[in-house]
Amino acid sequence: MARASDPPEGTERRSRPRKRASKLTMRMGVGYDSHRFGLGNAIRLAGISIPHDHALMGHSDADAVAHAVTDALLGAAGEGDIGSMYPDSDPANRGRDSIEMLTLAMSHLRDRGWRANNVDVTVIAELPRISPYREAMRDALAAALNLERASVSVKGKTNEGMGWIGRGEGIACIAVATVVPVRS
Repeated sequence: MARASDPPEGTERRSRPRKRASKLTMRMGVGYDSHRFGLGNAIRLAGISIPHDHALMGHSDADAVAHAVTDALLGAAGEGDIGSMYPDSDPANRGRDSIEMLTLAMSHLRDRGWRANNVDVTVIAELPRISPYREAMRDALAAALNLERASVSVKGKTNEGMGWIGRGEGIACIAVATVVPVRS
């Protein structure tokens, strides 16, 4: 037996629209960066120098983790990408510290009302192994982003010997980040 509050047969009950969260809006961005290996004896990832039989090649210090995280955060806030903020055509960016660029990008986002909420990074490389450096990388990123360590994740994955990464020609990084409004 139908109740008076039930919708007529053949129609769906419409729920009341929910109130939008006006005080908290979270936005997400994805960043990607890759660099090839060249001559050198260490690579820099998340601001940490890692001994290796090659170096990463790039216009700045080629810190693929910092670049991917910067892109993810800028993307989440709708503020472009690292290349528009720090073009490789600008000689001032030659050899520049990528953690410094990340810190300045965060300052730019704070000026526009955003702060980092969390970051998750995956480094894809056959070598070097990331696990011995993971905690130092988390600490460096947390400090640059003014986050608690628990809000930063760093993982290492291989490419199972496939493609240019599998042949040991370079590395790639993927980062996902969320931003939230700065509290007044």
